[in-house]
Amino acid sequence: MKNILSLVNLDNAQALDLINNSIKIKKNPQKYSDSMHNKTMLMLFEKPSLRTRVSFQVGMQQLGGYSVVIEAKDTPLGEKESIADTAKVSSRYCDLMMARMFRQEDIEELASNAAVPVINGLTDTFHPCQILSDLLTIHEKKGKLKGLKLAFVGDGNNNITHDLLLGCSAVGIDVSVGCPRQFEPQKWIVEIAEKKAKSIGSKVMVFGDAKKAAKGADIVYADTWMSYHIPKKEKESRIRIFQPYRVNQKLMSYAKKDAVFMNCLPAMRGYEQAAEVIDGNQSIVFDQAENRLHMQKAVILKLMGKR
Repeated sequence: MKNILSLVNLDNAQALDLINNSIKIKKNPQKYSDSMHNKTMLMLFEKPSLRTRVSFQVGMQQLGGYSVVIEAKDTPLGEKESIADTAKVSSRYCDLMMARMFRQEDIEELASNAAVPVINGLTDTFHPCQILSDLLTIHEKKGKLKGLKLAFVGDGNNNITHDLLLGCSAVGIDVSVGCPRQFEPQKWIVEIAEKKAKSIGSKVMVFGDAKKAAKGADIVYADTWMSYHIPKKEKESRIRIFQPYRVNQKLMSYAKKDAVFMNCLPAMRGYEQAAEVIDGNQSIVFDQAENRLHMQKAVILKLMGKR
C-alpha cells in the first residue's frame, strides 16, 4: 500500500488491518509517540477543512513528527508550477504528503510524480480516510462489520457515497443508497462495489426511495446536500429535490430499533437531517469525528512501513 487515494482497491484484509491498528493506537497512544520521530508531512489544501486538517496535524504531532500546512492559493500550484513539479519538489523536503483537492485526477497526478506516500484528504470523487474512520466507528459500536446493513440517503453522487460503497462492500456490510435518480452514484464505482460485495457475500442496492433504503438498516448515514464544489446558486433547488431524503425520526423508524445515525460533518440541522436525530441518542457523529484522529495515525504508520 504505497498511497491511499480511494478505496477502489481496498480489500477485506487491508481494511481490517487498518481498523485493528487504529484500535491499538487509540488504546495506547503513548506507545506510538516516537513512531514518526524526525519525519515531516506536507499538508496541501485546495478546499476548506476542519476535521481533516486538525486530525492529521494533531495525529502527526502525537506520533512525534511534524507537519507543514500550505493553502494551495498561496502557492504557484496550477499556474506557475505544474502538479508534477510540485510533487517532485515536495518529495525532496517531506516524508509523506496529504492533499485535499477538488479533482481526483489532480491528486492522482500528484501521487504518480511523488517519491513519497500520498494520502487523499478529500476530492470531489472520493474521501477514503473518512470512510476508514467510519468503519472503525461502526466496528466499535456494533462489535462487527460483516452482516450489517448501512443505508445512505441524500446525494448519491458524492465522495462519501462513493467510498462508502467501496469500503463497506470490502468488509461485508450491505450498502443501500436512497437518492434521486439524477443523483445516483457513478456507475463504474457501483460496479466495482458490486464485485467486491459478491466476493464476500454482501449486497449493494440503489433506490429512488429513502424509506426502502433505510428499511432494516443498522446504520443510517447522511451527508451535506451542498458539497464544496456545488455552486451556491443551486442551493434552493437542491433543498427542494432532497427534502424527501432528510433523515428525521420517521425515517429512522424504518431502520432497526438499535440503529445508529452517522454524518461525517459538517452538518446542517434541518437540511440533510433533523436536529432531533443528529442531537439524539442514536447519533454517533462526534465519535466518528474523534476516530478520524486514530485512523489517520494508523494510515500514516501503514504508509510509512511502521506498526
